[in-house]
Amino acid sequence: MIPWRRFAGARSAGRVSRRGVLLGVDGVARTIRRVATPSEKQETEPAELTGAHDDPDDQFVDGRRHESADLDTLTPADRVVPTWTESIARQTSKIIGGPLGRHAVIGRHWFWTPLRVVLLIATITLMCGWFFKAPCIQQYNDNGTLQLDWRANRQYVAFCYSDIVPLYGAEQLDRSSTFPYETSWVSSDGQTHYMEYPVITGLFQWVNATIARGWVGLADSSHILPTGLPVVVYFDISALLLALAWLITVWATTRTSRRRPWDVVLMAASPLVIVQAFTNFDALATAAAATALFAWSRRKPVLAGALVGVGAAAKLYPAFLLLPILLLCWRAGKMRQGWKATGAAVLAWAVINAPIAIQFPAGWWEFFKLNTLRGADSDSLYNAISYFTGWSGFDPNISATQAPTVLNAVTTALFVLACAVIAWIALSAPRRPRLAQLCFLVVAAFLLVNKVWSPQYSLWLIPLAVLAVPRWKLLLTWMFLDALVWFPRLAFFLEQNLLQQHLDDRGLPEGWFLGAVIIRDLAVLGLCALVVRDIYRPSADLVRLAGDDDPAGGFLDGAPDRFTLRAPRHLPRPAQV
Repeated sequence: MIPWRRFAGARSAGRVSRRGVLLGVDGVARTIRRVATPSEKQETEPAELTGAHDDPDDQFVDGRRHESADLDTLTPADRVVPTWTESIARQTSKIIGGPLGRHAVIGRHWFWTPLRVVLLIATITLMCGWFFKAPCIQQYNDNGTLQLDWRANRQYVAFCYSDIVPLYGAEQLDRSSTFPYETSWVSSDGQTHYMEYPVITGLFQWVNATIARGWVGLADSSHILPTGLPVVVYFDISALLLALAWLITVWATTRTSRRRPWDVVLMAASPLVIVQAFTNFDALATAAAATALFAWSRRKPVLAGALVGVGAAAKLYPAFLLLPILLLCWRAGKMRQGWKATGAAVLAWAVINAPIAIQFPAGWWEFFKLNTLRGADSDSLYNAISYFTGWSGFDPNISATQAPTVLNAVTTALFVLACAVIAWIALSAPRRPRLAQLCFLVVAAFLLVNKVWSPQYSLWLIPLAVLAVPRWKLLLTWMFLDALVWFPRLAFFLEQNLLQQHLDDRGLPEGWFLGAVIIRDLAVLGLCALVVRDIYRPSADLVRLAGDDDPAGGFLDGAPDRFTLRAPRHLPRPAQV
């Protein structure tokens, strides 16, 4: 329980409207007017924070430090209180004593800051995620030899499948002589293969495999350390480091959200994290993207760009964050900062990739080649349309070594078109959109029109969704629906395996799985529509309604517009009681 002490005679710092939204010290109406018609004064840089109120309790109002008569106490206007604004939080809070009191003292606890509470919840969720995958790293004794227990399709029956386990052998990481991008092997179809992941992700796997082999060797010689099959130790080491990467993602998102740290509880306790955190290596990219947004929010464009470049060297998607940054910088007349971030991103990506690309060009190119040759994935919207309509696809009757050129062209064109629509939204909205809103739209558009939506890709959206549309019921609904896709997916794969082995069918037909895929896509589309609605009606945006302009905006926070496609409209004043 987090004790909130009350004190008599305290001055109420805010009030609640009929809609349950916190009205700050200055009042929402004045804040909304400032958002709709910004002044030059809002370009002032936030003051540096020191002392007891330094991170994680630093709070800003309209981009500036809120001054309070009691420097040891945060008022409800300094921190948005979810038990006042969200019915789920209000009901859940009954476990620890109910909603925050109207005269409660905030920010006085010596240890349990919101950031530490959120990190604790995230740690517990990650532990649940490891236990969710644990059935797939069990061992059994096969005539004196330890084997990984994937008998009877355990990876599908127990819903514990993780790419990390089979990749240990598939990427030749079980051999001490292997070095990613240098080592090649020939598959059963006669094709030569290399490490299929971007540089940081590939080297991450190799380092973990090296540590795992060293640990097993030391344990066998000392008879003191706990040990197991090298692949099991490899999975545990990878899971530990991926958990750390996700905690960094949570930390950075909490710091970026500023006055709304409790919204990140949705991310920390997400069912998607339990199911997908250890399915693949995507937490590396989410950590880079989240810290890049945090650096940008603190007006450090070079650092933000460098982190984007690092993330793009692990997965492609962090590079998409540059488009919203450039669009919003263009609208605010701050292209210098946008180009700094872009240049730093390109330089960081090049510095990381150049040594591998120069020394092992064929191995480095493998990731790009495989993505070109890859067809419509089982989780993609194209596969769902093909299944339910009988459509043969854009490239019927091509071999495994041929690239689906029409599909590649269509997906690229659709994504470019989506980015063009997002650019028009960014430049035509009555008030400049928040950075997180545009980032969410770009990444969601990529996933929706792309030919591949691997289940762990949904992790990309979580921190962006929490910052872009902090509506607890809607986000929880989407995350539950997205997490549920995992179960008919593996049940379908189980059916396919059993049919190939001529065994009794105990799985689910493909239609169940693809039906869940369509429901997930519709949920993401619904969130996109809500974000667009909030962009064109800033008075409905919960972040701005609570008194902020753009917590993640950095240089853009409170800055006046310099270029728009149409004149900004004045926003209606919210009703007050």
